[in-house]
Amino acid sequence: MDGMHMSASRTTGSIVVSVNGDDVSLVEPATVAALVDVRKPRPPFAVEVNKQLVRFKEYEVTPLAAGDCVEIVTLVGGG
Repeated sequence: MDGMHMSASRTTGSIVVSVNGDDVSLVEPATVAALVDVRKPRPPFAVEVNKQLVRFKEYEVTPLAAGDCVEIVTLVGGG
C-alpha cells in the first residue's frame, strides 16, 4: 500500500458550540435535537441558531457546526 489508503471506519469527533454564551461540546453529527436532549430546557422554550429561529419539527434535521451560536430561551409567565 502507498500509505494514502483511508480506513472505512471513521472516528466520531466532537464540536464546540456556544449555548447562551457558554461553550458546549457535542458529539458529531450534532443536531438541535441532540443539544436539547443534553441541556433539557424546561418547556416552553425556543431555540435560535445563529439568530435564526428553529421550529420544533425541524430540530432533528437541523445540524449544528463548530462555532455556531445557539440561544435557548425559556418563556416565563407572570404578572
